[in-house]
Order: sequence, then structure tokens, then C-alpha cells
Amino acid sequence: MDSSPSVARDVTEGIALTLYTSAFCEPCMQTRAVLAEAARLVPALSVTELDVTRALDRAERDGIRSTPTVIVLGSDGAEVFRAEGVPTLQQVLVAAAKAV
Repeated sequence: MDSSPSVARDVTEGIALTLYTSAFCEPCMQTRAVLAEAARLVPALSVTELDVTRALDRAERDGIRSTPTVIVLGSDGAEVFRAEGVPTLQQVLVAAAKAV
């Protein structure tokens, strides 16, 4: 998974998801698997994973209260989806569709 920060982007650049994780987080591992499957099904989807301890300022700015947290931004940079805990594949795919 990409470890670079995500930014608002043009739709032609794909659909960006940000995954906030922490060390030794079993639900984070499950979320990685869900997002990997979503990325396999939707090649335009890219995932940026950020460890909250290494990206504390960004996590605070994004209002992260627990891990895992997945955030999907729309093409205008507005948040269209947030999941605290392990999202379902269906939730991620619907969020990706909303982001376009």
C-alpha cells in the first residue's frame, strides 16, 4: 500500500482512500484485506495507509479517534465516507462510487 499522504485530486487520477492504523491492531489487518480486495476490483482506487503515531498531526486534523479508520474523499476534496472499525467490502465500493 502507498505510504505517501493523500491529497484532493482530479477524478482522472483515481479514487483515494486513507487508512489510519496503529501497531498490533488486528482490525487494521482485516481492514487492509478489505481494501486490497476493493483495489483489486476497482483499479482506479488507491489506498494511503498512515500510522497514527507517525502522522499524529494529520490524524488529529482528520479527527481520528480509533483505528482502523478509513476516510474517502470526493473529487472536490470533501469527505464522502468514514468508517471507524472494519468496513465491509460493499461499504468501501459504495463509498468509492460516491467519490467519483
